[in-house]
Amino acid sequence: MAATTTMSQRMRECLDECENCARVCAETMSYCLQMGGAHAAPQHIRLMLDCIDMCRTSASFLTRASAFHARTCAVCADVCDRCADDCAGFEDDRRMQACADACRRCARSCREMAHAPAA
Repeated sequence: MAATTTMSQRMRECLDECENCARVCAETMSYCLQMGGAHAAPQHIRLMLDCIDMCRTSASFLTRASAFHARTCAVCADVCDRCADDCAGFEDDRRMQACADACRRCARSCREMAHAPAA
């Protein structure tokens, strides 16, 4: 795990946000499927799956200090922003708001990684 020892603090924080966001989205997606109705709308579930996959991909690229991590983080930030907006639309649902918050934190962190100068 040599890549982990050379990982900057900002990369570590972004990795943690990506892993957290993927976990929160997966848990929230399960909740949405149980709730049914608008929570389980196909486009909403697809967006959550996209967010989960993109967060996991970015985490993987960060873990191995890939030269392409800034690019995956840029896409991850965009997907997380969209997922946050979608989840935030469920205004009276605290679980959905918590998911939106996790997505926003991940988007911010990934955007910083996407614009960080190469090491």
